[in-house]
Amino acid sequence: MDILISHFKRRLQMVTSTIVRDCIKDIAWDERLSAIVGPRGVGKTTLILQHIKLHDSDGISNVLYATLEDLYFSNHTLMDLAELFVTRGGKHLYLDEIHRYPEWSREIKLIYDTFPELKVTISGSSLLQILNSEADLSRRCILYKMQGLSFREFLQFYKGINIPAVSLDEVLVSPDKLCDQLNACCHPVQMFHEYLQYGYFPYYLEGKERYYERIANVVDYVVGTELPMVCRVETVNVRKLQTLLGIVAGLVPYELDVSKLAAMLQASRNTVVTYLNYLHRAKIINLLYSDVSSFKKLQKPDKMYLENPNMLYALTLDNANIGTARKTFAVNQLDYLHSVEYGKANGDFLVDGKYRLEVGGRGKTFAQIADLPDSYILADDMEVPNGKKIPLWMIGFLY
Repeated sequence: MDILISHFKRRLQMVTSTIVRDCIKDIAWDERLSAIVGPRGVGKTTLILQHIKLHDSDGISNVLYATLEDLYFSNHTLMDLAELFVTRGGKHLYLDEIHRYPEWSREIKLIYDTFPELKVTISGSSLLQILNSEADLSRRCILYKMQGLSFREFLQFYKGINIPAVSLDEVLVSPDKLCDQLNACCHPVQMFHEYLQYGYFPYYLEGKERYYERIANVVDYVVGTELPMVCRVETVNVRKLQTLLGIVAGLVPYELDVSKLAAMLQASRNTVVTYLNYLHRAKIINLLYSDVSSFKKLQKPDKMYLENPNMLYALTLDNANIGTARKTFAVNQLDYLHSVEYGKANGDFLVDGKYRLEVGGRGKTFAQIADLPDSYILADDMEVPNGKKIPLWMIGFLY
């Protein structure tokens, strides 16, 4: 364990608290068992170390952070570590990249049941099925889902513009206050287009030169390493997943033709649907259904988008269609706190079963949603609202 303590102290010295996301306040750090899951690269490790540095520094001897990627775990078990840690007076154990450890859920349950005085926080891939794991942690674990930076956070951390988050109701029903606040600080459209290309992942300050390369590396790692590890995708099928993702990047958003995709991949329809769901769970793509409560979800999705607009630009070599980028952004920001369905002929999206939203450029008309209640246009290239035509960038302030 001493080697883990050494690694922990070194990493803690390196982390800074210059940029701390508001979601650090939302996580149940004091629960006996809590979990942070999210796509690779959104900052889960940094958030954990920042919390330790800000709140546990006085009692650092009672705290231990360890990543399950550490070679220590090649010949030590989680249970061994927990037992030794508690024996030495440990109070809070933070376990990162938990999905890298085989049978992790069973040992976490055993630790939970054996050491009631120990608090455990785990983090890992979006692929983790915390609430449906083999050991059934649903009654024990408080789950928190984390995603990349919102447009609001991008402005806060990298442009020095600090404006509080707003609700979707505020954006749609009374948008003037937020518009006045941001327009007094900057030209939001210019900042928004930069965000679409470079603002979602916390790599911004490390330069744009390798930004897309880092995103591509994350995607390759998830598809080539995490999916085989967590979802038991056979290595021979990884290439088909990579091919499928290439097709998705070039075609989204479009109404899915699973039979056509299956022919391209020389795979069965069921296999293609399974692969799409793996990519969705891994937060590589977002899948939309026209009825989130129907059995149709067990069959095929209606539409798909890449998970965020930065990924779209990275995988299309900075040649993304702006219309696709806009809708990718809308799904990404809305889906975090709201239910989003495919709107079919009545707008692009149905949100929370209530709001009909159409996404487009400044010249977008109400033709598809005319006379529908609670219908709005989210329009790009606008700094102020015009009736029910709302600037698209505003939904980037929901978190």
